[in-house]
Amino acid sequence: MATGVGDGPAAEAPGPGQRVLDLVDKAIDLQSPLVRRNIDRARQRKPDATPEQVIRTLERMYISALAGTGAAVGGAAAAPGVGTTVSLALSAGEALSSLELSALFALSVADVHGVSLDEIERRRTIVLGVLLGGSGSTTITKVAERTGRHWGRQVVAKVPVETLRRINGILGRNFITKYGTKQGIIVLGRVAPFGIGAVIGGGANAALATLTVRSARRAFGPAPEAWD
Repeated sequence: MATGVGDGPAAEAPGPGQRVLDLVDKAIDLQSPLVRRNIDRARQRKPDATPEQVIRTLERMYISALAGTGAAVGGAAAAPGVGTTVSLALSAGEALSSLELSALFALSVADVHGVSLDEIERRRTIVLGVLLGGSGSTTITKVAERTGRHWGRQVVAKVPVETLRRINGILGRNFITKYGTKQGIIVLGRVAPFGIGAVIGGGANAALATLTVRSARRAFGPAPEAWD
């Protein structure tokens, strides 16, 4: 990949795990150039919005978008005449879309907080750490040997890249186990009878998005008082 998968967590996770982390890197690659546009979209109705107000708008946009894709795919997958194989294929494609939306959200919040997004390892740590929540936070602060409540600002922006590579290796393995399992349950749920699949897809995605929003708040802490 253009970002050099071999220098990050994917290099330490063979087989299916390698492919999962390739998808994470692909999501980061695709969404990183869109961060500023996403923030501008959040500010378009109120150009003078504070960083805190923009972050709250980003949160609402993210939850709404993720819930919408889940419901749409859930309904389509459960429609009459759609076989199980096609249903699972639709859901697998939506899982990648969910990763892309989640990566865009996490990187956008980091940008509002003034966290550097120049290096791929820092972007990986942000995305994986936010998606993993409490376990991600514990891993990051332990390996970085840093204390503090908000690792998004205190660790990612300050520790050497070599330390981040070690962190990402562990986060990558944890991501395969925890996030992959959650997505697997949601994917199977979308093959339910017509109507139920849409409810499961939209509701489950909204729940995951809400957890991700809470994780981002813990990772970065209070928003800056003014724009840098």
